[in-house]
Amino acid sequence: MFKKLDKLIIKAFIGPFLATFFIALFILVVQFFWLYIDDFVGKGIDTFTLIQFIGYVSTTLVPLALPLGILLSSIMTFGNLGESFELVAIKSAGIPLVRFMRPVLIVSAFLGLVAFAFANYVIPVAELKMRTLLYDIRVAKPAFDIKEGVFYRKLDGYTIKIGRKEKDSIIHNVVIYEHNYSLQDNIILAEKGVMTISPDQRFLSFNLMNGWRYQEKGNAGTTETEYYRLGFKEYEKVFDLSSFKLNKTADSTFKTYYKMLSLQQLNTVVDSLTTLSNNQRLKARREIRNMLPLQSVPDSVWKNNKAVPSKAKNIRQMIPDSILRNVYSTAVSRVASAKSSVEFLSYDYIEQQKQIRLHKIERHRKFTLSFACIVLFLIGAPLGSIIRKGGLGLPLVISVFFFIVFHIVNTTGEKLVKEDTMQPTAGMWMSTVVLIPIGLFLTWKAMKDSNLFNAEFYYRTLRRIGLSRWLKEKQ
Repeated sequence: MFKKLDKLIIKAFIGPFLATFFIALFILVVQFFWLYIDDFVGKGIDTFTLIQFIGYVSTTLVPLALPLGILLSSIMTFGNLGESFELVAIKSAGIPLVRFMRPVLIVSAFLGLVAFAFANYVIPVAELKMRTLLYDIRVAKPAFDIKEGVFYRKLDGYTIKIGRKEKDSIIHNVVIYEHNYSLQDNIILAEKGVMTISPDQRFLSFNLMNGWRYQEKGNAGTTETEYYRLGFKEYEKVFDLSSFKLNKTADSTFKTYYKMLSLQQLNTVVDSLTTLSNNQRLKARREIRNMLPLQSVPDSVWKNNKAVPSKAKNIRQMIPDSILRNVYSTAVSRVASAKSSVEFLSYDYIEQQKQIRLHKIERHRKFTLSFACIVLFLIGAPLGSIIRKGGLGLPLVISVFFFIVFHIVNTTGEKLVKEDTMQPTAGMWMSTVVLIPIGLFLTWKAMKDSNLFNAEFYYRTLRRIGLSRWLKEKQ
C-alpha cells in the first residue's frame, strides 16, 4: 500500500513541479534581460546568437529556479491533496504526515544533487560562455541606422548627414566628410542617391548622383597644398562595416574568474591565495624592518646607556645641533618611504583577502542553493497540508513570500561577507539557518492539524477573550 501511496504523491508532485520550474526559470531569465537590456538594444544581434545567449543564461539560473519550483509545487501538491480530502483519508488510515512527505523529500534531495552537479560541472562552462558573449555584445557597435538631418559618426573615418530619406533607400542632400584627424578636408556633396547594403552585410554602398567631391592634397599649412573640386554625374562610395560585426572573444580570457571554477578548482585557488597572503604578510614585515631599523630596538635601551648624559630626558637632547637638521630630514624621508610601502602592501593584501572571500562565497554557493531545495520543501509541504488550497492563488502568494525572504537573507549574508563583516560560512548559510526552524515549526503544526491559516479559528479565539464585540463596533 505504501508503494502505491508513494507513486500517487510523486505523480501529483511531478506535474506542478515541471510547470512551476519552467515558469520560475522564465521569470528569472526575463529579469536578467531587464537588467542588461541597454547592452542589447540596437546592436543588430542575429537570432542564433540571441538563442545561444538565452541558453547560457537559462543554464546558469537552473540552481536558483529549482528551489522556487520545489517550494511552489510542494505547496500546490499537498494543498490539492488536502482540498480533495485525500490527506484526511491518508491520516485516517494511520499514516503520519512525515511518512507521506518522504517520497517528495527524496525527490527534492535528488533535485538538490542535480542542482549541485549543475553548479559544479555545467554552470562554470555556461557562465564562461555567457560572460564572454555578453562582453562581445557590450563592446559591439550599435546597428547601422542613419537618421534624417543628424550627423552620423559611428563609421570610422567618416561623418555622414542625409537631408531626407524615401522608400526604396533613396536619399537626398547627402553630405559625407572624410577625416583622418588632420587639418585637411575631404567632402562629398550629392543631390540624391541610393543606399544599399551588401547581402553579407559587410559593406554599405552609396550610389550618388549629381554632386561634387572636394579634396585637399599635400602638407597642410604649406604652399604645396593643392585643392581639387571634381564634379560627377554618378559616383559610388563604399564603406566597410566589418567594425559593426560581433567579434568573438576567446573563452580563455575569462576562465580565471571565480564564477567559472569548479569546486576542486576553487579549493586549489583558495589554498594558493591563502599561502600567497601569508607570504605577503611576512614580506611586508621584513621590508618595514629594513626601512625602520630602530623599530626593533626597545625604547628603554638608551636609558641604560652610560654614554647618555644624565640630564637627557628625551632623544632630542642626545642629538648635537650640528646634525639635527640632517637627522630630521633623514627621519622624514624614511617615514615617507615606509608609509608609501605600507600603503602599497596594504592595498595588495586587502585585494588578496577580497579575492579569497569571493572564491569562498562561490564555494559555499554550490552547496547552499542545493540544500535550499530541501529547506524550501520542508516549508512548502507542511504549508500545503495546513492551508489545504491548490491552484495558483494562495499557494503562489505564500511561496513567493518565502522565496523573497530566502533571497533577501541570502543576498544580505553574501553582501556582509563581501564587506568582510561576516565570515563566509556564517554569511552564506544564514538563509538556511533562518528558514530551517520555520520549516520544522510548520511541520510540527501540520502534524498536529493546526488551524494556523484558519480565519474562523482566530475569530473564535478573539471571541473567547471578549474582542469580538470590539471588532463588530469597528466594522
